[in-house]
Amino acid sequence: MVLKHTSLKWLGLIAAFILLLVLMGASIVFGYTDTTIRMAIDTFTNFNGSNEHIIIESVRLPRALIAAAVGASLGVSGALLQTLTKNPLASPDIFGVNAGAGMMVVIAVTILKVDSIQAFTWMAFLGAAAAAIGVYAIGSFGREGLTPMKLTLAGAALAAMFASFTQGLLVLNEAALEQVLFWLAGSVAGRDLDNLIAVLPYLAVGLVGSLLIAGKMNVLSMGEDVAKGLGLNTALVKIGVGILVILLAGGAVAVAGPIGFIGIVIPHVTRSIVGIDHRWVIPYAALLGAMLLLAADIGSRYLLMPQEVPVGVTTAIIGTPFFIYIARRGFNSR
Repeated sequence: MVLKHTSLKWLGLIAAFILLLVLMGASIVFGYTDTTIRMAIDTFTNFNGSNEHIIIESVRLPRALIAAAVGASLGVSGALLQTLTKNPLASPDIFGVNAGAGMMVVIAVTILKVDSIQAFTWMAFLGAAAAAIGVYAIGSFGREGLTPMKLTLAGAALAAMFASFTQGLLVLNEAALEQVLFWLAGSVAGRDLDNLIAVLPYLAVGLVGSLLIAGKMNVLSMGEDVAKGLGLNTALVKIGVGILVILLAGGAVAVAGPIGFIGIVIPHVTRSIVGIDHRWVIPYAALLGAMLLLAADIGSRYLLMPQEVPVGVTTAIIGTPFFIYIARRGFNSR
């Protein structure tokens, strides 16, 4: 049911924000080590150096913050891509952006031997940009020009190619395999605040920029000819959206690895709640994306307790049926 009145949309936004805080609290409290809400409060008000307090402060708090930031970034980048390409299946992972960013990080580890967080971040941005440009170029070939189906096929082909290159590099360097295997599955575990701080400026620019460009996205969604008739510089807007997607997806991959399906699921859920106005879609996508990844991360701790499942596996379990549903609906409507 779509919320039509502005007051209801504001109430929904406030409710989503409160639920996000609840999930962040749950992420801090729940896990293999038994902790309580009281312990969590004491950690920040009366730290005593106990094992539980150390885990909450140095492990679970960064993990919750990273999950929220990454989930918000992936949700917004998916919403931008789906509008830009007019493709309901568009997302950073389907279009190979995540795979390109991941491949460049693996190159940084296996060939360039870098271990700097900043270096990982820039390599991820480079890979994300190369993938985005490659998908757009390949999808534009042919008489029909750029179409949603060609974009999807181009993204799938490039994602497979990047994944093959990544696996080949890791086969040649077993030491690097141990270092990046858990990261490649998509995980927010084992990260600290330094990892988040390194990419936070880029994610912040991407999220704020998405809010600022939301009005222009509404015009662009009306169609190329209509948008130009209304005086919109569509080429400039598309370039801007591409840069924002690279910042959001590249930054997310740099800190958490290639986590899939958030960018597909969240935009559709968001539009079912607030409609197609991007002034509402963007903030809702950010909050719902953060909530989904936090919930998936909490669930990943209990699937194979005491072992943890990478959160990318959990999002795949959630997202695959949704992807199939959207794909079938899209083909049946043709």
